[in-house]
Amino acid sequence: MPGLKSFHMSAPGTEGNVEEKAREFFADDLFARDMGMELVSVSPGKATVSMKIRDSHRNSHGTVHGGALFTLADVAFALASNSHGIDASAINANITYMTAARDGVLIAEAEEFALNHKLASYTVTITDDEERKIAIFQGMVYRRTPRPEKIL
Repeated sequence: MPGLKSFHMSAPGTEGNVEEKAREFFADDLFARDMGMELVSVSPGKATVSMKIRDSHRNSHGTVHGGALFTLADVAFALASNSHGIDASAINANITYMTAARDGVLIAEAEEFALNHKLASYTVTITDDEERKIAIFQGMVYRRTPRPEKIL
């Protein structure tokens, strides 16, 4: 499908380039960049993304908007789920908000929960710089693995 892109780290000679490939993938995410997100780290099945809270992230209560929190989690989820070199697209995602975030830096840590040939699931925990749990996100992706050749 045009426009889809993963890290393609499974290609020969790319085993040591997880971070570099992830940074290229992340650089193409204009929305994440506009939101002020930064890639902290990535490894197969895991990713950490940070976001310094800006006034533009606030809702009418003065706390971080739920959409900004969901986006932060979704970006970490996308990085973790595409880290195996196979294009992965979200098919389900949900978030539970635990407490309001107001100031400082938020950290989203995505971790793979289960992985098979076609599906993978992830949990993303968002914490603030005081290590308070702000939200828990769960997501599942469809992995576009190559179809096996037909047996004649």
